[in-house]
Amino acid sequence: MKKILSSTLLLAALAFTSCDMDEKPYGVLDDTDALITANDCYMFRNGFYNNIRSLTSGAYVYLTDLQADQFNGLISNGNTNGQIANANFSSSTTEFATVFAGLYSAIADVNYFLVEAQRIHDEEGTSDDDKAAIERYIAEGHFFRAYYYWFLMDRYCQAYSSDKGNQAALGLQLVTEFDPTGDTSKYPGRSTMNETLDLIQSDLTAAYNGLVEFEQTNKANLAPDAPYVSSMVVEALRARIALNTGDYTNALAYAKVVMESGYYSLTELDDYYEMWTTDSGSELIFVPFCDSEEQSSLSSTANGFISYQDDQTAYYIPAETWLYAYDDDDIRFDSFFNVWYLVVEGGNYPAYVFYKYPGNPDLVSTTDYRKNKGKPFRLSEQYLIAAEAAASLGQTDLAGDYINAIRRARIYDYEDETFSANTIQSVVREERSKELIGEGFRLSDLRRWNLGFTRDGAYDINPDVETIMVKAGLTVSYTAGDYRYTWPIPSSEMDITPALAGQQNPGY
Repeated sequence: MKKILSSTLLLAALAFTSCDMDEKPYGVLDDTDALITANDCYMFRNGFYNNIRSLTSGAYVYLTDLQADQFNGLISNGNTNGQIANANFSSSTTEFATVFAGLYSAIADVNYFLVEAQRIHDEEGTSDDDKAAIERYIAEGHFFRAYYYWFLMDRYCQAYSSDKGNQAALGLQLVTEFDPTGDTSKYPGRSTMNETLDLIQSDLTAAYNGLVEFEQTNKANLAPDAPYVSSMVVEALRARIALNTGDYTNALAYAKVVMESGYYSLTELDDYYEMWTTDSGSELIFVPFCDSEEQSSLSSTANGFISYQDDQTAYYIPAETWLYAYDDDDIRFDSFFNVWYLVVEGGNYPAYVFYKYPGNPDLVSTTDYRKNKGKPFRLSEQYLIAAEAAASLGQTDLAGDYINAIRRARIYDYEDETFSANTIQSVVREERSKELIGEGFRLSDLRRWNLGFTRDGAYDINPDVETIMVKAGLTVSYTAGDYRYTWPIPSSEMDITPALAGQQNPGY
């Protein structure tokens, strides 16, 4: 039987599944002809960037934020994402299965590529120029696999701690070879979290070394708005992972490499709104390429919060608590929030909507005018990682320096403050929450901080808006360490994989 490959991301495909038909579907590659020449490697590698474009927009970004405490649902949302937002989800919830399948489908493509690309690289007759190009593509492949596995770990594994690191079956199902089969007895069970992290770190090392080698002669992607992965993107992901696993020394070190590289700078105040509109700015470390011809493969992140068709419909609006969190002169307030006159069941309700993703004019189509490119790595996140790591290491003054740098770049006429050891952690957390709202970090942050939350449905700005909020969502409350901070392994995967018996996450 030929092993079928996806030439683009198939979100509905379940991981580790195979096809029982010998006939190859039109337009689909199989493992006998997908990679034969160096140019095939180039074309296949372009598919990785198509995948990452999809995986850094839409539901992959907004689902975890809708689950947490910064947004409240409106009755106009038709229960869209309501199971997750209202805490009525289970292992059968479709969204969890879709994300899980999407990531493992992308991993399968990388697994196939890494072996076949290396084979082509090593073949007699492959030119030196082709060898160099393939080495770069292989490095990128290692990065993407690490990114996908970390994305899965951050959602489907419990918060990492050293005492849990070697406990059985708390990590991910690890697959590094492209060998699909219909024999479910061969499907793997879950690894330990340390084994998962070891694979991720090994991939990042391979990615970093390969990209540094490429950058000896081509530094084009060591610049803002880079459409391709660079060594600085690898360092940024390393910093993110180190922070989330409590490795504060390395989190600070990796973040400082990016911050002090000289390639990026925090976006100036007057350019901040423009960054979210045109998807370009001095602090954007990696922006997966997309143009109007390719925008169909890009999901609308805005559509998790507001309508892409009119300025009268919102599905989730920012909780008033967070509207009040910004200073009067904070450019983020005007960049992230906008007043719409919402029409709900014939009534008119002025309210603030979440407008961080207003739509890039270059990506407008006849059916969707609120699409923005993904911004998976920004310099401001690295400052916030460094601040939190420094605060956790007792380096209060250094943490304060990073917070002041962020605020100078966001608040007009800001004057530096001095923070105490008793307050620095809360300051860092608030600044992170304000800067990264709606970018998919909130649930993971609350879990890492071991905090609970209770939704706040008050809306003193316009009390009438309280009548159109989804009441079930307003009753949601998570305790510190709540099991729902970790997503369930999808029941569809549990049902077909004997090795997963007894390995579901607690609470499901």
